[in-house]
Amino acid sequence: MRLAVLGALCTLLAWGQDPPSPASIEDAGLRNLRTVRRVYVDRITGGETAAQMRDILVSSLDGAKLFILTENADRADATLRGAAEDLVFTEVHTSSDSLNAHTNFGSSRTTRSAGGSYGGIGLGENESEHSAERRHEAIAAVRLVNKDGDVIWSTTQESLGAKFRGASADVAEKITAKLKEDFERARKLR
Repeated sequence: MRLAVLGALCTLLAWGQDPPSPASIEDAGLRNLRTVRRVYVDRITGGETAAQMRDILVSSLDGAKLFILTENADRADATLRGAAEDLVFTEVHTSSDSLNAHTNFGSSRTTRSAGGSYGGIGLGENESEHSAERRHEAIAAVRLVNKDGDVIWSTTQESLGAKFRGASADVAEKITAKLKEDFERARKLR
């Protein structure tokens, strides 16, 4: 792969052309995004919850009304592909503090008159804390691919959950918001 890229760059330089700038590559992707009318959301890879993430993402994209969503991949101008993971886990924290002090004194005589003194002090404190917190996080990396197989848009989003929605729904909303933002930028290009 690196040799192919290096070879392409050498060819461009030999022909006297400069390699494309990141800005020109981004503009080309935005111009391609502007031409997309119908999108197929492919199977999302990942853990057990990836299929649920696909359904949530389809619902979020449908609500944005940017494209016509289709279940027929052959009719689509572009395909949304990617991977997602939604994890629920318990985070456990344990701490323990302790403070102790002990002192003893003693004295005795072994003569006919018995005597002795003894003393003792003991202090102690022990504190232990254990907490378990249920956590929920989701992450998704998606890309929009045109019919030629070129990636015209991509994003990675993650969430620990929002105030009124779960982590997967929040990730889907973030993906949709980013796509809407970039679609608006594409519309403003000449």
